[in-house]
Amino acid sequence: MKFNSALETEVKIRIPNISSTRDLLESLGFRKEVEMQEEISTLWDSNGLLRSKQSALRLRVYAGETLLTYKGTRLPHSEFKIRPESEVIVSDRDEMESILRYLGYEPMLTMIKHREIWNRPELTACIDETPFGLYLELEGEPSAIKLAMETFCKDPGKVEKRDYPTLYEIYRLSEPSTEKTN
Repeated sequence: MKFNSALETEVKIRIPNISSTRDLLESLGFRKEVEMQEEISTLWDSNGLLRSKQSALRLRVYAGETLLTYKGTRLPHSEFKIRPESEVIVSDRDEMESILRYLGYEPMLTMIKHREIWNRPELTACIDETPFGLYLELEGEPSAIKLAMETFCKDPGKVEKRDYPTLYEIYRLSEPSTEKTN
């Protein structure tokens, strides 16, 4: 049996507010698929093994589903974050956590944000409200992302190259009075 991994291609853009971003998405033919709601994501690792490979194992609860996602090491690219990604819906979060623990994994970081999902045939757009700012995440084919960026991001300084776990850790360390990890 041959292993095939899908590649996730995305870019994150810092946005000034949610309302104008929604208006712009609608004007570009996007349709709202999922209303803004809480997302809880926990990263799991085994003695730093995944982190050392710049990979991640995430258990996410969002929109009534629990998803287990593996994200592989980033591929080199100057504009986009591209990495292998495999994801599966999990029917029982507690049992999945037990399985992960039996396999030697422990929760390393729990992040809470609010997310809204918009789609059009070639592109998915997520509006994310995080403790460290507002972001628009565009995911799809590179050519579709590039075209959308011409509208959403005329200032390359608004493109965020760091991932959410890194931004969340920076935020967490700057707010020592509140515990935000497991």
